[in-house]
Order: sequence, then C-alpha cells, then structure tokens
Amino acid sequence: MYFNKFMPGILALFITLFMISCQTDSPLQYPETRMDAVTDNYFGVEVADPYRWLEDDNSEETRAWVQAQNQVTFGYLERIPYRSKINERLTRLWDYERFSTPWREGNYYFYFRNDGTQNQSVLYIREGIDGEPRVFLDPNQMSEDGTISLSSLSVSKDGRYLAYSISRGGSDWNEIFVKEIETGNLLEDHIRWVKFSGISWKGDGFYYSRYDEPRPGEELSGANEFHKVYYHKLGTPQHEDELIYFNPVYPRRNYGVGTTEDERFAILVESQSTSGNAVYVKDLTRPGSRFTQIIEGFNYTNNVIDHLDGKILVRTNHNAPNYRLVLIDPANPRPERWQEIIPEGENVLQSITLAGGKIISRWLEHANSKAYIHDMAGNKEAEIVLPAPGTLGGISGKKEDNTAFFSFTSFTFPSTIYKFDIAANQYESYFAPQVDFNPEDYETRQVFYTSNDGTRIPMFIVHKKGLKLDGTNPTLLYGYGGFNVSLTPSFSVSRLILLENGGVYALANLRGGGEYGRAWHDAGRQLNRQNVFDDFIAAAEYLIEEGYTNPQRLAIQGGSNGGLLVGAAMTQRPELFKVALPAVGVLDMLRYHLFTIGWAWADDYGTSETEEHFRNLLSYSPLHNIEEGVHYPATLVTTADHDDRVVPAHSFKFIAELQRNHRGPNPVLIRVDVDAGHGAGKPLSKTIEEHTDIWAFVFHNMGVKPKYR
Repeated sequence: MYFNKFMPGILALFITLFMISCQTDSPLQYPETRMDAVTDNYFGVEVADPYRWLEDDNSEETRAWVQAQNQVTFGYLERIPYRSKINERLTRLWDYERFSTPWREGNYYFYFRNDGTQNQSVLYIREGIDGEPRVFLDPNQMSEDGTISLSSLSVSKDGRYLAYSISRGGSDWNEIFVKEIETGNLLEDHIRWVKFSGISWKGDGFYYSRYDEPRPGEELSGANEFHKVYYHKLGTPQHEDELIYFNPVYPRRNYGVGTTEDERFAILVESQSTSGNAVYVKDLTRPGSRFTQIIEGFNYTNNVIDHLDGKILVRTNHNAPNYRLVLIDPANPRPERWQEIIPEGENVLQSITLAGGKIISRWLEHANSKAYIHDMAGNKEAEIVLPAPGTLGGISGKKEDNTAFFSFTSFTFPSTIYKFDIAANQYESYFAPQVDFNPEDYETRQVFYTSNDGTRIPMFIVHKKGLKLDGTNPTLLYGYGGFNVSLTPSFSVSRLILLENGGVYALANLRGGGEYGRAWHDAGRQLNRQNVFDDFIAAAEYLIEEGYTNPQRLAIQGGSNGGLLVGAAMTQRPELFKVALPAVGVLDMLRYHLFTIGWAWADDYGTSETEEHFRNLLSYSPLHNIEEGVHYPATLVTTADHDDRVVPAHSFKFIAELQRNHRGPNPVLIRVDVDAGHGAGKPLSKTIEEHTDIWAFVFHNMGVKPKYR
C-alpha cells in the first residue's frame, strides 16, 4: 500500500540505489569458519552446534578467526569514502564540556567532569558548595589508552575516605582501592575479584561482594557461582576480610549488603535473577544481632530507601504492579502489617529520594518523567514541573539538606544539571552544556501504534522540522524490550549524525520493558517473548506505512537483550530492513545460561533445560533461525573481546552461520573491539571509532551520502 502512495519518491530512490550498486565493492570473501559435527539432544530434538569451538575465547584458532574477520570488516569500512568525515564530525560534536550531578558527603561535594574529549570523566571535589574545585581521581592517568574505567564510588559517612572500584578493558571484574580525601593519598588496601557489587561503609571499613578467583583461562567466560559478601577493615589485607554471608546451598544467587544513611541497619539483598529479591535486616547497634528476613521470596522487586525511626522504608511492587512505598517494622514484617506511605498509582513509581525533610517521588507516565514532593507521611504537596517532556535523572540530596541537584535530558535536550531549592520548589540551571547543534531545528513526537495482537505501543520519533513523509528518509529504529528496563528520552551525540542528515530516529517502548509496570514486563518475558519481536516489527511497519521511510532506508539497532531483539527481527522478517545492527547480543538462546552471569537471565527468558522453554527459545533464537539462501539485511555485528556479560561467542557463532547461509549483495560482517567489554566504561576514543563505523556502514548500505557542515 505504501508503494502506491509514495511511488514517485521511492522510484527515484531505487534509481539512485541502482546507480550506487553499479559502483559497489567487489564481492566480499568471508573467512572460512571450520564446522564440527557437534550436536545436542534436547528432549528428542537434535540441534547442531558446529561452531562450538568459537566459545573458547583463549584458543589460538579463535583469536586467528577474530583477526581474520576484523581484517575483512575494516577493509570494507575503510573503502567507504566519507568514513573519515563522519569521524571528524563526531569528534567535533563530542568535544563539549560535560558535568554529572553533584552529591555531598560530609563537608565535600563531588562531581564528574569531562573537558570534551577525555577518554574517561574525571572526579572533582570541592569543600562546600562554593569551594574551589580540584581533581581528586583521574582514571585517564591509570592507562595510556583509557581502557581502565571507574565502576563505582563510595565515600565514608564521615567524609574521610573514598573507596572506588575500577574495571580493566571493560570487564565486569572489578578491583577496589581507597584514597584518603583530605590528603589524596592512596592507601595500601586492594580488593580483587569483585563483581556485581556495591561498596557500603560501616565505621572504618566497608561491605562488598565477590566470587572466588576463577580458574586460569575462565576469567571471561566461566559461570559465576557462589557469590559472597565480605567486610573489609581499612589497613588490613584482603585475606583477613570477614565473610559476612555465603549460601552454599544455592550457587546461583547473588548477594549484596548496604547500610542505611546513619549506619544503624545493614540491609542484605538476595536475588536469583535480574528482578525479584528477598530482603534481610540487621540492627548494627545491637551486638550479636543477626540478619532477619523482612521480605521473602523472589516474586517481587524491593528497593530499600532508608529507615524512619527504626522502620524500613521500601519501594515495592508487592501487591502493586506499578510499585508503592511502604514502611516495614523489622520486629513484625508480615505484609499485612506494612504501613503504606505512597500508594500505587496509574503510573509507575520509579524511585524515591529523601531530601530537605521531604519525600521526593519520581514517576513514569508514557515513558516521560513526572516528579512530586510529599511530606514524610506521604501526603502529596506539589509537583516539580520539569523543563519539558523527557527524563529526570536521580535527585542527589541529604535528608537534612534543603538544597539538592538533579539532571534532566531529552532527545534534543543535552543533559543539564539543576540546583533545586526543595522548600520553595524552585530550581535553576547549574550547568548547561554547549553542543554544536541547534535544538530548535528538530522536533519530537510520541505516537501509539498497534502491535500484532492489538496492543497499543508507544514510540518516540525524532527528526528535523519540516520533514517530508515521502517514504525515502533514512531511519533508525531502536529497541530493547526486556528485564523491566524502561527506555526514556535521552540525548545522544552520535544520533545527531543521522538527524542532521535528514534522518529519522525512532525509539519503541516494547513489551518486556518497565514502562507500564509489572504487567508490561510480564507481557514480554519467557513464553511471551515473541510479543517483543512483534511489537518491534509492527513499529517498522508503522514507520513505513506513515511515509517516514521504506525497507531500503530502514535500519534496526539494539544492544545486549536489544541485540537479541535485532537478531530475532532480522531473521523473522529479513525483507523489512535494509541494515541490522545487533550489538553485544544474546544470540544463542539454548546456551546463554552456561556462561558468566547468564543464568540470572532465566527469569526473563527461561532456559533450554525444560522442554516448554526449550521449544519456545528454539522458535526465535537468532542463531538457530538463520535459513539457507535468504537475502538478509546488511548486518554489522558488534562485540568486544572483554565482554564477560554477554560473551562474544554469541556474536561469533551468529555471524559464522549468517555468512554461511546468506545470499545476496548485502555485507554481513562482525566488528570485534579489543580491550573493551559490554559497553560500560568504554573510552571515548573507542566510542567515536565504533560510532563512526556504524554510521558509515548504515549510510553506505542505504545509498545515502551524508552532508557536512
């Protein structure tokens, strides 16, 4: 139908694409990938796994294969004539000063700053809100190439010490160090093999979580089991740390201990997946006290905020799919005795902050932020009117401080820091970045389209004002759809490359996310996972039908669980997309749970260990649904050699199978980054290089020649 409606524009586009195809690169010669006769039997079904050998990230053969694949990929990318121009433009765009939201500990305020092109942002400190800032911790000094990054920070309650963790090469493995704040001296304390852990101070030490040291060669792929909580006292070696909690019965559970603001209570959180957790409390003012459970099971997600007069303040979706705020008495924690402070509403209660003697609540309404001020009994007093539709970042403030800070961003609104007077409910700009673009040139719409089963799905669409809906605009559709994660408006420097070249950016809020609470998440997980892919495919069809684009100008992108989304969409509807960009994706759904922390994703996916879930996983697993002779979209798989969250074997096996079966002129390539991980902490230089290659690949395969200012 859209063909007839937009025939003139599309006819001109096809003529352009034909002319470009006459000048295309010579056919690509992909590296030959060895196939072994490996099969698994799942409930009577034989499933071949010929590339099992690529799961060994330490083998010389795998390394040689990666090198050969990169050689083909970068050889292809280097022939794109405007690749260097994209790199220059991205470098200019990213060269602007950036600040994080300041926070106070003791007499000091802390914040991160990047002068524009630093690989890693630098931690600054100032005494008092108006004190002279000084550099306190610069991760750029830790490595020449910026591949060491900060993972977490925690300042002792007395403001004397800063404990921080670092990641090397993007790995989830962390190391903890401690600096004295007044002198800046680095102490001798050094904690290793930390993973999925916070740092929570109690007195002259802190709690942290770790695994046992992995066997040599399994650091980046071995299953993470038997999580343990320790207490480290300053000035002592790690081997003397006190084991606080360890459960030998359940190897696949994670544990973490935090403390309330006044250090009266230690809070132990137990989980076995990415959602749902049990909560235990220990009164640290009572010698000999033990952890007592106040919330049982893993059916609900519970976030402890603090305590009020000895009662624990918790945000929970227990009997409240959109969450509520309750007080729990540790001496009588039965749910029927919980005291409701803020009841469940029509929108999702995202977070709670205690500041200025008030409760500040942050909500999600159709994927946009709302915020309100309540008294300490939970009564709503006022709305915090935000600058525009968009996303409110976390509010930093102390219970006793009237001054707080928060960040705000949207698609064409770079993250801006505001100073907030809580009593007056007024805020002023504290730091506004200066980016080389004019936000007034662009517009954002939120639309609601209909998915395969009639469900209405929200989607944001961003483009230049005055865009012609003639079906020829280069368009990027982005999605995630899982793990209760909500995609909300945010600013992206990289995205400007598309927008300033007349492109369209679309973000779909798919089921499986958290945009509408527990019910929205449940509608896209486990046996309902196909709903997520249907929602994404329906988003693409909407963009085509409404004249934004057509299949020859449509790219899809997603990372991690979003990489699964892209892999499933491109194998289910290959004719619908011109370009596919699965990043660090979960692509082998039959074996994902066997590596590192993969077992924790079973709550969203199910596993191949049960027949019902096996058959469901096999029905959409991207690796297992590639068909011989199909014309697949131009595909650029991206991953990294230090990704120990979603191991790169997923991407390796997927591209090997795709290259073997794909027919047609579209390139199907993999780009393997070196000394990088799942994404967090990636140095800016590598980020710019990666985004340069992605946009060069997208434009080249769409037949678009980008223009430059």
